[in-house]
Amino acid sequence: MQFIDQAVIEVEAGKGGDGIVAFRREKYVPAGGPSGGNGGKGGSVIFVVDTNLQTLLDFKYKHHFKADDGGRGGPNNRTGANGKDFIIEVPSGTSVYDGSTSALLCDLIDPGQRFLVAEGGKGGLGNQHFLSNRNRAPEYALPGLPGEMKVLRLELKLLAEVGIIGLPNAGKSTLISSLSAACPKIADYPFTTLIPNLGVVRKPTGDGTVFADIPGLIAGASQGAGLGYDFLRHIERTKVLLHLIDATSEDVIRDYKIIQQELQAYGRGLAKRPQILALNKIDAVDRETVDLEALATQLNHLCLSPVFLISAVTRTGLEPMLQELWTILDQVKAAEKVEVLT
Repeated sequence: MQFIDQAVIEVEAGKGGDGIVAFRREKYVPAGGPSGGNGGKGGSVIFVVDTNLQTLLDFKYKHHFKADDGGRGGPNNRTGANGKDFIIEVPSGTSVYDGSTSALLCDLIDPGQRFLVAEGGKGGLGNQHFLSNRNRAPEYALPGLPGEMKVLRLELKLLAEVGIIGLPNAGKSTLISSLSAACPKIADYPFTTLIPNLGVVRKPTGDGTVFADIPGLIAGASQGAGLGYDFLRHIERTKVLLHLIDATSEDVIRDYKIIQQELQAYGRGLAKRPQILALNKIDAVDRETVDLEALATQLNHLCLSPVFLISAVTRTGLEPMLQELWTILDQVKAAEKVEVLT
């Protein structure tokens, strides 16, 4: 399945049905009168969250969506049928933007959440509506109004509480496969991961927490270099960032600073997001030439965040790191509840 996380579509609500001009012609009614019915309302375009969907792939080949028009009014004061609404199903985490102004119209997150994005046109009035003492036989009716038309930009931002970030080949995919049942592609060359991978990691309480393995960032990612820019949006919703650094790198401090600079340049509060640092691949480090504890202390002084020595392959050091993650997650969630209450 292709991972598509952006799409541009056009939606068009249905036109309202026309009102009609008609007069009663009944055998035992000596004085007839206007009896033209109103047109029906045009169908609207509505987004609905479907948790079974994972990407915006459905919008790669179809870009125009139109609801049904309202029915024409009928004689004997019969109102035309309302047009059928057009339901567009999208995955949870879809943001809907106005294509011309880039204004955010809606964030679709909750299962079954609905959002009316284009209102159907009102039906026209039939001539019976214009009956008055001064006009006993109106011979005109109104046409239905057109429905709304909009160009929309859709963006899918994954719903994960923990985002795993780092330079290419830092071991992010190996880590998420060690922590969860996810099976991402793993190889010994950079940019193995071309799409974000999700995995559910069980807490000691039994609750599942979603981790997202974000494809490797490089210097300049926030300006469009490499793959990072396309996927930075997927960590916007995360509550905690797990920054993975390759302990076998020639310059661990430089690697750390590259990612921090890209988070800062991208903005949207990512640089201020709570972080945990992990020096990965310690099983491949020559301890006689590399002082891992000194590196961890140096990183801790730079970021003022917890730093852990781990090996995703051998699962060394994962439990203490996870315990710290759960603690920070609980603190963030508690702070969010307090903010909502106040």
